[in-house]
Amino acid sequence: MALATTTLSAACGALDNVIQLTSATSIASGRLIVIDQEMMQVAQGYSSGTTVQVLRGRDGTVQAAHVITSNVTHGLASDFAKPIPPTVTTYSPIRATPVTSITATSTLTLPTAGGDQIVILNGTSVITLTVPVPTKDMDGSRLTIVANGAAAHALTFTGGLGGAGTSYDVLTLNGTGPCCFEAIACNGLWNPIVAVPMAGTVTNITGTIG
Repeated sequence: MALATTTLSAACGALDNVIQLTSATSIASGRLIVIDQEMMQVAQGYSSGTTVQVLRGRDGTVQAAHVITSNVTHGLASDFAKPIPPTVTTYSPIRATPVTSITATSTLTLPTAGGDQIVILNGTSVITLTVPVPTKDMDGSRLTIVANGAAAHALTFTGGLGGAGTSYDVLTLNGTGPCCFEAIACNGLWNPIVAVPMAGTVTNITGTIG
């Protein structure tokens, strides 16, 4: 079978159980009717004619009044498109990102495993911040260190960035302009986020460890 369409030849009230159709072609007992967003079903007692007894508000739709000439779509249940099955989306927990302000030389307290951390160096004189080696359950944790540009603050990474040792354990931040450094914990190491070697002009600066 297939869906068919006609129109209402008379207005239908919200509580009416009889509707008037312009054409009764293909109308039969049990056939489903959709007018606007309400679904109805042709009553079992129907045999013929454009005056059709219906059961209102089927499939949880709301009974409503419908004006004359409203479109009437009807068919078997199998003719109507099935609704898309609902899906459940699971979102990862939002990562906690505490902000820590540091004003004096100290050793950083690492973030809790599974969390990120933002550190702001706010001292007006040089701050030496020692960053301990991350624990292996911190894989994926992002450490962001922001310098205020008031002094050439120094970051000392225990064991060196990327585990490279004492030749790569101290990073001095710009003392005349604010800047930011980021690293991600992986396999018990702080791995810097870099793409190309250090090079710089007054208009273009990129950075790495050197």
